[in-house]
Amino acid sequence: MNLLVFQEDKAYIKECLENGDIDYVEAASETAETEFFEYLNGRGLLQQLSETYPLRRKKQEVPMWLYVASDISLRLHGMQSFHGYPLVVRTGGLINALGPKVGKKAIHPQTGQMTLHCPGFNSKNTYDRQTPCDQDWLRKVARATPADKLLTWYNTQMPQLLKEQKLFDPEGIFIGDASYVFVPDNERYEGSVVLLFDEHNHPVKKENLTLEQLRRCSYKRCYKWVELIHTNRKGEFFFFVSMWLGSGKKHESPILYHLVEEFLKIMGRGVMKWLVVDRGFLDGHQMGYLKKQWGVDTLTGLRSNMDILEDARGLSRMDRAIWQDYRPTQLEPAYLPPEPKPEALVKRERARQRTLKAQGRWPEPAPPEKIAVFNDLSSWEACAVPLTVVLTEREGTPPWGLVSTARSQDGSFLRDTYHLRETIEERHRQTKLFWDLAGFRSPNFNLVTNQVVFVGLAYTLLQMQLLDENRPELNRMTRTTLKGQLLPYGNHIVVYYKQYFAFFNVPEYSTIIMDIVEPAKSKLRKKFRTLQKELRYSLKNPRPP
Repeated sequence: MNLLVFQEDKAYIKECLENGDIDYVEAASETAETEFFEYLNGRGLLQQLSETYPLRRKKQEVPMWLYVASDISLRLHGMQSFHGYPLVVRTGGLINALGPKVGKKAIHPQTGQMTLHCPGFNSKNTYDRQTPCDQDWLRKVARATPADKLLTWYNTQMPQLLKEQKLFDPEGIFIGDASYVFVPDNERYEGSVVLLFDEHNHPVKKENLTLEQLRRCSYKRCYKWVELIHTNRKGEFFFFVSMWLGSGKKHESPILYHLVEEFLKIMGRGVMKWLVVDRGFLDGHQMGYLKKQWGVDTLTGLRSNMDILEDARGLSRMDRAIWQDYRPTQLEPAYLPPEPKPEALVKRERARQRTLKAQGRWPEPAPPEKIAVFNDLSSWEACAVPLTVVLTEREGTPPWGLVSTARSQDGSFLRDTYHLRETIEERHRQTKLFWDLAGFRSPNFNLVTNQVVFVGLAYTLLQMQLLDENRPELNRMTRTTLKGQLLPYGNHIVVYYKQYFAFFNVPEYSTIIMDIVEPAKSKLRKKFRTLQKELRYSLKNPRPP
């Protein structure tokens, strides 16, 4: 069965309804999840993802697009167990988006409650189907998909989808980072390792710690997750364009640069222009290679013991060094219009500040930072291109440095660009805590990888929809907050006919029905009687409640 895509056309459906021509009609709750899947269907994203999915069986009875859509729906609802699929299908908006050919409402003959009747895709079930597919089939497909092929699929398809939808920002800013994904202390988690972490979840070595520091550390079982994220300067979106999952002992730097290389081979020159990483990814050879081969400028921090940092500090002590005050650029997103505060609140805030200043409790401003830029430094032998170092000095502390392969005198611009890397920590917090990325239910590595990949897929596709529909103000919301957007927010009568549908409110639909004349009236009466029988007698042999 091919993917059925229903197109909304209210004028056409209204004309058909007035002529007595309908295929199906029901009362439906309009949800943001329905809009989300209509977005995927309308742009062919779901079809493309399913056609390229890296698992093909000799006997493909259930279409792969249903698996991809169902797995994404589970992640949207924060449901990591496939056994929660029946609940997600009945309470979410997936069925509304897929249409009556996949599932219709029915009355359970034993309980009298409203449920679903789904025709399914084969005749192997003993009981009538109440979900489009069995939840165990979803689990088996996920388990049978090799982890390496699933990651390759994601890393290939996601950049292509973004390019086809023209969602790459022309400034070309990409951020690379790595994070640890913790799992229960069960040695059956395939490929996981146990490492020693401090109280901030940073890996440490036992021999480098004092006894007091060691008391605050603990051993944890983990994987390492390396990801490449695309964003813009205003932080209006965050797309996971490439990722890797594996042993926590693997060093993240060669893995990230391999992901970058594969991305550039797929997209070519010009899409990625900036790669922003932290000091853990310092690699002079790779930075020079990206600049010369692909025209990509890398921006990262310098370690305190590096010779090129000492060279820049030495130059800063010379009279030729030009120090400037650093003032971060405040980039307000274009979608946030200025909202004047009520005069009463403004007066109250002024009075509060005067009181605090009079009591000596008003915080002193932070000491100003000064920056200096040094171009064309070549003392880092591992890097084959000249480098730019930006020193930042605050009173009482030695200058720290950033290094870039881009030649620029605008130190504030480079500082502001590097601060975009800090937004990755918020993405990690959201995916791990609110999208329950680490809530694994199985130690099988294929299933672990499936969860990480589909959380990243659902997160990125939702970000694509929000940006494409000019609602980037929602991209910073947690999944818990967005869950309110997934709940029903409007009740309608939905009418289907020949792959088209339309929503009508109750007064509008009632007016149309009352104005219908013969012979259309008799045609509708006959169709409604058929639909009433289907509602009551579709489930002849349901699974016992």
